[in-house]
Amino acid sequence: MPTPYSYSTTYILDKAHFDECYTQSVIPDPTLKPYYKGIGLVLIGTALIFTDITLYLAYFFVGLGVIEALNVKYHKAWWLMRQMMSKAASNEVTLTIDEQGIRTHSRYVNSQIRWTDINKIRETPKGFLLTHKAGTSYVSSSCLDAATIAYMRSKNQDSVTNSI
Repeated sequence: MPTPYSYSTTYILDKAHFDECYTQSVIPDPTLKPYYKGIGLVLIGTALIFTDITLYLAYFFVGLGVIEALNVKYHKAWWLMRQMMSKAASNEVTLTIDEQGIRTHSRYVNSQIRWTDINKIRETPKGFLLTHKAGTSYVSSSCLDAATIAYMRSKNQDSVTNSI
């Protein structure tokens, strides 16, 4: 009887790791569509300036629109800063991939994604995006050996076969 597959490694949640997670999982939208909300808030605020409503409310909407536009423009920097300020930053994480699924364990996080919960595995140039019931997770190939990458690819074929 073959032994069950199991692989375990540790890595640090540093800025380079978070940067890789962001660049591999977020697809930037070059159109103006992400700015529509900010533009709308600025227009509402501008329209309120010419009414009898207090100017504080009008300026609040204009300011909110500007902040929303800045949030869209600097989304990556904002996201990286929030991750680096989190209590999980700069801590060691243990990643375990086995027959049951993928487990991550650290001082602050203890989670498991079962293979049966994964709907889709998409390989990126630097890792794997896992779409599951709770959302999307990213696993970097930089912390995996060749056998584990092959195992993840085989699970990718299994998820494609199961979804058909």
